[in-house]
Amino acid sequence: MRKLLFSMGMSLDGYYEGPDREIDWHQVDEELHLHMNEQIRQWDMFLEGRVTHELMAAYWPTADASPEASPAEAEFAPIWRDKPKWVYSSSPVSTEWNTTVKRVVDVAEIRALKAAPGGDICVGGPTLARAFRQHDLIDEFRVYVHPVLLGRGRPLFPALDLRADLRLAESRGFGNGVVLLRYER
Repeated sequence: MRKLLFSMGMSLDGYYEGPDREIDWHQVDEELHLHMNEQIRQWDMFLEGRVTHELMAAYWPTADASPEASPAEAEFAPIWRDKPKWVYSSSPVSTEWNTTVKRVVDVAEIRALKAAPGGDICVGGPTLARAFRQHDLIDEFRVYVHPVLLGRGRPLFPALDLRADLRLAESRGFGNGVVLLRYER
């Protein structure tokens, strides 16, 4: 059975975006990027919210053609571009780059997807992850804690009346001060 993962970066005080939606504080250096590439290469597909998808689609489809791209960025571009993506949105979304638009989270469809053979699946975006959490569909949480305090912003885990007991499966520090905390159900 495939696992449904939620993987995201956050500040030490729990925000994934600053108060003006900025993400420039993320400290993704070559070491961290290569680690993420290795992780993502193993996944079969992405389930993304519209905002996360548009952010990714604004850069990654052609990043490997840019002379300014680092080796890790050039390596990641085709990984993202070629993997199947389901984008959950009620607004229009481009269906380029192996993208299918879904209007609502269909719990039976997600359970069938998890039961199918293949690699793990990643949920991208806190708003979409909240919807998956409401239906108790997420099996693993991978939080990359960045060494910055934002003071305010958008919380990685918005309020939800649902308890989930987790087990620490891995913790790993990177040279730039980012720490991966990987928890399983």
